Amino acid sequence: MILRDLRKSLGDTQAEFAHRYHIPFRTIQNWETGVNTPPAYLEKMLQRQVRADLINRRQYKLPVWNASAKRLPASDRFTEPFDWLKAVQAVLGGDIVFALDSALICEGTYLGRMGEWLVWLYGDPKLVKYNGVCVIGRAVDEYEIESKNGLRFTCFNRTLNDAMANESILDMQGITEALSRYYFTHNESFTGIHPSPEYAELFRRLSEEAVGYYSN
Repeated sequence: MILRDLRKSLGDTQAEFAHRYHIPFRTIQNWETGVNTPPAYLEKMLQRQVRADLINRRQYKLPVWNASAKRLPASDRFTEPFDWLKAVQAVLGGDIVFALDSALICEGTYLGRMGEWLVWLYGDPKLVKYNGVCVIGRAVDEYEIESKNGLRFTCFNRTLNDAMANESILDMQGITEALSRYYFTHNESFTGIHPSPEYAELFRRLSEEAVGYYSN
């Protein structure tokens, strides 16, 4: 697949595609006009990443409690939310990657909610047979995965973009709280955060809410 096709499959302009993958705009122009070509390894990496973005950024309905479905350990049995997710992983298996609010809990930037029962992750779609499991994609690139005390979870940039992709069904308190912590622990700056182009306006609104989160 040529670069132009990759870009158009996402619906991006050249500027948006350049911003999404942190590639200079002029470089994208030169590749598409044939002035020069990307290295083979980079082209393969872009193909893999675009494919992942197309597969994983999907809208989902929140699960409804099903009394006959398999159950995960109850969160109220654990003092720390992190310990609850370790127990969840022991049931679901080590191949999962926690996402969204679950990733923020792993990261330590969000404590979750009382009586939490929803678990967000990348993994085998069949895991939705468990009550509360929301599989938002089958896989995510390794460079977007972090680990802590045996748990694997999406890095903050991926978590943020996944949250904005699913904003219509999410309570955004977790991401707003995490953004606020990021801002105040990075010298009152959002430097290092790279929202996808299609979420630029939403990120602007979220960042404004995050700056005032702890003062409200």
